[in-house]
Amino acid sequence: MRDDPDEGMLSWDESVFRDEHVFEIDYVPETFEHRESQLESLKYALRPAVRGSRPLNTMVRGPPGTGKTTAVQKLFGELGAQGGVETVRVNCQVDSTRYAVFSRIFEHIFEYEPPSSGISFKKLFGQITDRLVEEDEVLAVALDDVNYLFYENEASDTLYSLLRAHEAHSGARIGVVVISSDLSLDVIDELDGRVQSVFRPEEVYFPVYDVDEIVDILRERARRGFHEGVVGAPELDRVAELTAESGDLRVGIDLLRRAGLHAEMRASRTVAVEDVEAAYEKSKYVHLSRSLRGLSDRERDLVRVVAEHDGSQAGEVYEAFREETGLGYTRYSEIVNKLDRLGVVDADYADIDGRGRSRSLSLAYDADAVVERL
Repeated sequence: MRDDPDEGMLSWDESVFRDEHVFEIDYVPETFEHRESQLESLKYALRPAVRGSRPLNTMVRGPPGTGKTTAVQKLFGELGAQGGVETVRVNCQVDSTRYAVFSRIFEHIFEYEPPSSGISFKKLFGQITDRLVEEDEVLAVALDDVNYLFYENEASDTLYSLLRAHEAHSGARIGVVVISSDLSLDVIDELDGRVQSVFRPEEVYFPVYDVDEIVDILRERARRGFHEGVVGAPELDRVAELTAESGDLRVGIDLLRRAGLHAEMRASRTVAVEDVEAAYEKSKYVHLSRSLRGLSDRERDLVRVVAEHDGSQAGEVYEAFREETGLGYTRYSEIVNKLDRLGVVDADYADIDGRGRSRSLSLAYDADAVVERL
């Protein structure tokens, strides 16, 4: 019987988890189901690197939580073990300028960080390409969440430097994988003409998982992450149902972990549907939390101002934002556009009597949930 004092209760030194890391965002599963065709397409693009040639440039697109990053990490792990190939994944949500991207590449290749100041981009770039040529290595770079480079107007310069490296330094062989979760972003159209002429990527699309696929993936995570019998079929089905509603597999993985923690809080050896429902109140905001973590202080300030003036006209929000930060309208407008594209803020145009069209700004999530996560 569930929660039986003798049989269903955890002791102080027990856990429902076999391996809690299985539910972490950076976990790469041994078995990667329901993405066979996407993996094959990526292998096709990366295979030339094993033969000492530049990999084919690739664009990976799909909604959040559809396996894009995991697929690239998995193949980069295999490729990096081949010898003669360096693989670097850059999180552009964190490193959102050209200099930051190349600093991350430098750190991976040399195994130490470049000086934080006093070194020009040209010198940083030259040291990277010199090393690649000296070691006769191919470099494959994944720009994960490349949309953040576009939000900061850094995408064209970054890609231009990577794609033209062989012209700046003969013998440098670099291939680029760009990963984007912003389906409204047309990566090619948004690039400068000088980049469009050389960036003709293979395209790999990752669709949303259907319910059966979600159940398969979550069942395997639960098997690896929990002790036997902790999560039953009804509980797993409820997790899958809530995950399908969100369209983001990360919600389901986070939900399993939080449901397990909730069961432990009750000192229960098993997860109940009630644990799942309680945990979902936090897990449903996984995407929001991730988006907010990547914002600068000024961007977070604007989110707070919008929360305080939810539904107000853009001009009214700007006045409050300027009073708090002292920033001008141009920077304000850039931040609004970024938050809109991230799905944190809805910036909708409406006709106003006598004033033409104006934008109203509102949060895309519950205001209390947003403020709490800021």
